[in-house]
Amino acid sequence: MTPKPTAGTESLKQITHLAAALKAPRITEAAARLADHARDTGWTHEDYLAAVLEREVAARGASGARLRIRAAGFGAVKTLDDFDFDHQPAARTPIQALASGAYLAEHRNVVLLGPPGTGKTHLATALGVAAARQGHRVLFATATDWVTRLTDAHDRGRLATELTRLRRYGLIIIDEVGYLPFAQDAANLFFQLVSSRYEHASLILTSNLPFSSWAGVFGDQIVAAAMIDRIVHHADVIALKGASYRLRDRGVDTLPSIKAEQESLN
Repeated sequence: MTPKPTAGTESLKQITHLAAALKAPRITEAAARLADHARDTGWTHEDYLAAVLEREVAARGASGARLRIRAAGFGAVKTLDDFDFDHQPAARTPIQALASGAYLAEHRNVVLLGPPGTGKTHLATALGVAAARQGHRVLFATATDWVTRLTDAHDRGRLATELTRLRRYGLIIIDEVGYLPFAQDAANLFFQLVSSRYEHASLILTSNLPFSSWAGVFGDQIVAAAMIDRIVHHADVIALKGASYRLRDRGVDTLPSIKAEQESLN
């Protein structure tokens, strides 16, 4: 004899239908999972509905964060939980303050300066991941890759359009400023990227060079000074020091350029 459907069963069928119509299939699972618990503990209808919708919103948020992280173009996903702050103790407090994302609402920048191997890219990526999880659109690339992108847009007569599109991203990360010098045209394009975001959206930049050496990277003291002025006007500048984290336990105390770079940063 076929069991007669209960009122609960019929309700869940209706919920399944309505959830599909709303394109929110996870509601069905949450409703079924919470139904018995809601009855047993005497939840009101409002409590039950709020709990079901809360799980749907949380699931959508997690799914959206995964998509934003994937679209950001990180070389590898890094988080602050993965970072060894014992290697950079002075950075712990300012970086953890930035993790809240308040700087993004204020359109502030973050600049991470220090020798190779001190964690700049890791921290920049981790802040980018945190921003993506907070609902911000993020793009990550090296300085040379950004110049290549802007050069391509310029050559196609679409530089203004590209800069406008990039301003829709709450955070752009520019890694490895200073590892390679720029030609004059490339330096001008980079300056336009910085200028277009000034007081409109945030940048995170990493560099192995102090600001005093940026003129050599961009080939022009005036361009470098104007760029630095716009970057640091509203910015948190964090200097990372010490030997390369990647070289620890390998019998290598330092890299050839680190001593000079540290002296410049001091």
